[in-house]
Amino acid sequence: MSEVHQNMPAQLPKNTSPVRAVDVVVVGAGIVGKACALGLAQLGLQTIQIAPDLSETVPAPQGNEWGQRIYAFSPGTQKLLAHLQVWDAIEHNRMQAVRDMRIFGDRAEQHDQLHLSAFEAGVPQLAWIGESNVIEHTLDQAARFQNKLERITDAVEHIEVNATGTILHLKNGSVIQAQLVIAADGANSPIRSELGISIQEESYSQNAVVANWICTHAHLETAYQWFLPGGDIVAMLPLPNKQVSMVWSTSPENAAALVKLDPAGWAQQFSSIANGAIGEQLGALTLNSTPATFPLRKIRASRFIGPEANPKVVLIGDAVHVIHPLAGQGLNLGLRDVATLLNILGKRESFRLPNDQVLLRRYERQRQGDTSALLWVTDKLKKLFSTNSGPEKQLRNWGLGMVNRSHFIKRRLIERALGDIDFE
Repeated sequence: MSEVHQNMPAQLPKNTSPVRAVDVVVVGAGIVGKACALGLAQLGLQTIQIAPDLSETVPAPQGNEWGQRIYAFSPGTQKLLAHLQVWDAIEHNRMQAVRDMRIFGDRAEQHDQLHLSAFEAGVPQLAWIGESNVIEHTLDQAARFQNKLERITDAVEHIEVNATGTILHLKNGSVIQAQLVIAADGANSPIRSELGISIQEESYSQNAVVANWICTHAHLETAYQWFLPGGDIVAMLPLPNKQVSMVWSTSPENAAALVKLDPAGWAQQFSSIANGAIGEQLGALTLNSTPATFPLRKIRASRFIGPEANPKVVLIGDAVHVIHPLAGQGLNLGLRDVATLLNILGKRESFRLPNDQVLLRRYERQRQGDTSALLWVTDKLKKLFSTNSGPEKQLRNWGLGMVNRSHFIKRRLIERALGDIDFE
């Protein structure tokens, strides 16, 4: 993409249709972008969503086949989806409530664990686990009936920012003028790059291996996570019908070996890691999907809005932050971006346009603290459990036990994980 131009009139390509004017354009087709586009349209803003892969709606999952992209959905996310009037339409028999979380240290000692309970916290559940397709399909269906929302299957080639808004030049030659642009175009965001917004990026030198399993023991609506010696992290997230979704963070070399294992090889892995604790909790595991792997990294954008001098673009989701999956909060963090933006725009004073700098800077201030805190915690936890230093090993395992004995700290942790948001 070419360099962004500010405060310059649009130079229209020859033989193209006139400039279309709308309130907001959302660039990106993931869950975060779809939820944001739907919410903006529900606020009465004329909205266009643009992405190369918007031509077909995501099909609803069928039968015993389970998608690879499994997410943990916090109660805050549930509240957002209910606000968007899609939560009740979700196929809930493919969503699993999580009522307990058990996190184990790497010394395999009885007291080196943390147990978080919905019952102790006085909440119905700590989270839900479900497929990306379940949420995306429901959002697609809702978008079909929203007359303020239009979808365009195309790519943005160039963006201009001027005093009144933005001008987007699409690959097909179309030109769209919008008061505000929402960049939900992923971790490698072209919009972010063209605006010159820098990022802090760090590779964790790890890959996540994901796969779904059928287990012989009931998972008891419990999410399990084991920190292993050497820095690996294995999470087993409950799914309906005695199934679990595995997220194994490990070295790229081990990840490449894991995805090639046959059933006997996987059985050997589960019998050896964590002293066989995975088998003790879940029983024999039968693979129910093709294992996949992807690299892990941390990203934080220097700004949440841009350009700096005259912001007319808001970054949300992976375009502004990417975190380690050990806390299961990546998607929830992006949807909190959406909830905050909808709150601010929905409560704006009648004399303010959606791209008013006061509103955009309000969004940036509110999101910076939440994002920085979660990035810091997940990063420090990952690095703390990656070291084999004796004192640090004792400290981290002792810390799990200490937190487990403090009802006050556990309640604060749960409140943070719930991700509540106010739509009043």
